[in-house]
Amino acid sequence: MPDIGIPLPAEPAPPHLVADGPVLVFGGCYSNLHATRALLDEAERLRIPPERMICTGDVIAYGADARASLALIRDAGIATVMGNCEEQLGADAADCGCGFAPGSACDRLSAAWFAHASREVADDDRRWMAALPRRIDLVLAGRRFAVVHGAPSRINRFVFESAPDAALAAELWRAGTEAVIGGHCGLPFTRRLGTRLWHNSGAIGMPANDGTPRGWYSLLTPRGAAIEIRHLPLDYDHRAAAAAMRAAGLPEGYSQALESGIWPSFDVLPPEEQAATGRALAPPPRLWDQGPPPPPSPLPRPRRFADPARTVHREPHARVALAGLTTLWFNTGTLCNIACAGCYIESTPRNDRLLYLARAEFDRFIDEAALRHPELREIGFTGGEPFMNPDLPGMIEAALERGYRVLVLTNAMRPMQRHLAWLERLHAAWGTRVSFRVSLDHFTRDGHERVRGAGSFVPALAGLGWLARTGFPLAVAARLPAADAAEALRAGFARLFRDEHLPVDAWDAAQLVLFPELADPALPPEIGETCWQALHAGGREVMCSSARMVVHRKGEATARVTACTLQPYEPGFDLGASLAEAARPVTLNHPHCARFCVFGAATCSTGGAPIAATAADAVSAGRDPTADSVANRAPPGSARDGHHAPRPADASA
Repeated sequence: MPDIGIPLPAEPAPPHLVADGPVLVFGGCYSNLHATRALLDEAERLRIPPERMICTGDVIAYGADARASLALIRDAGIATVMGNCEEQLGADAADCGCGFAPGSACDRLSAAWFAHASREVADDDRRWMAALPRRIDLVLAGRRFAVVHGAPSRINRFVFESAPDAALAAELWRAGTEAVIGGHCGLPFTRRLGTRLWHNSGAIGMPANDGTPRGWYSLLTPRGAAIEIRHLPLDYDHRAAAAAMRAAGLPEGYSQALESGIWPSFDVLPPEEQAATGRALAPPPRLWDQGPPPPPSPLPRPRRFADPARTVHREPHARVALAGLTTLWFNTGTLCNIACAGCYIESTPRNDRLLYLARAEFDRFIDEAALRHPELREIGFTGGEPFMNPDLPGMIEAALERGYRVLVLTNAMRPMQRHLAWLERLHAAWGTRVSFRVSLDHFTRDGHERVRGAGSFVPALAGLGWLARTGFPLAVAARLPAADAAEALRAGFARLFRDEHLPVDAWDAAQLVLFPELADPALPPEIGETCWQALHAGGREVMCSSARMVVHRKGEATARVTACTLQPYEPGFDLGASLAEAARPVTLNHPHCARFCVFGAATCSTGGAPIAATAADAVSAGRDPTADSVANRAPPGSARDGHHAPRPADASA
């Protein structure tokens, strides 16, 4: 998750809350009046007075009753830390300041509920929120907790249970205390780092994405020199709360979440937390003492992706049915003109593990597709480098003649550049029905050549420029070294595309496609059926629901079908020698499924639509082709200006 947020300003020493009995910690009331009332009733049942309660902020957010929920907390006199929502509303700001990635589903959904909350609160409420402390220190059983909303470094930093030890340790060091109590992420957890502690009580006003409508709070109870920590569920009239949201005209996704227990979007969740979607929480009590942490269990932990039937949590692996074959891929062979570091399918100038696909095999599958899959819209060619296969031009023309769109993945270097005259004729005949996705792993020469080898950047950029000037719809594919690097990577490519006059929008995920690295030795979380059903209902797609790939492995008599472009060798993803056999469901029991598709949200196809609009397309749609965030105008003398497109300089690779 990108660390997008509002730094905490310097402030005087935080107020202290000293407690001699159990302390009830909660946060995220989220304008949910029914949950807030239930929490106060629960505190009374537990005989916890308001002076031993502490709120981690965001009293106001998604729900219908911002002012009434806030009044309950204010009137009770509960110690409350400023959340990002209180900060923004107190300043009469234009948005919630939640730290959602720009353009994400959470970012879009937040606009409606924040506007509603801002209309609800009075000036006196704003003054109260603006005066809240950004940190409160809780002293309990001789221990000091720094209570913040997000993290000591940022009011809106998302800190989840899966956060690296180093990240939590740095925040604890910044706090200068033995423990931190945070909120913001909305999920309950307790993590011990040596003798120190990070605790999040969860949120009461929205479920924990665990498939139940419960909210969560926690109880910290002194036990001599130790502290018992209990995460407790909160039951309340969630149906009435959802009805109130609908009556207020708030986004339906959040009202549905109150009833289903599943969040409407998973944008902010790291893979570990996404994988736990729909898995009912049952956190055991924890005892935090001054001694070292207990030793790990001597029993070995089960290895992920080892059981063909079940995950380590004993859930069935997710299975994905073929909803319809919209993209049929043909791997033209693993031979390539370059050898890239960490190539997904080990393509090199010497690796012929996948043979050149013969025209006869292509025709066999394209004939079957015409009979069995009238829904098919797109034919994709990948490799290796597709232009090294001598049958590629004929296969492309055959696909176009049958009425399909064509997508070619290429490095745009010498193998492609040997076909420039033919490509010009192809564009003249078929226009934008042929698209290209060019591999360019970084916006700098050094960054690209670290992956693709010395001397590879200039010829690739030349080939890309030639395709653009000729008028082909284009996309660029790059590798994303880390999820939090995406914004910087897109910004760098935007500068490159502008300087090179390339009509590619770096901020459009379909035009600059960022693929996750697959070589990470750490195994990603597995995908259980419950998790996948929730993610899929929320809009997540995977290639094997709409695509198949044809490969011809060395030593096999005939070409066969695999589940997707990433699995040409795995026996478990071989689906047979025909499209009829390959129509069966696919089990998502491989790290690539998790890292690339499910949690990486990457896809190789275009869904049958053009990858990127050309300048001519923009004009015909009534748009200014130079009005995007990158320069879309081709230089003088290009094919766009009606002149012959100059050929790229001869590539050395």
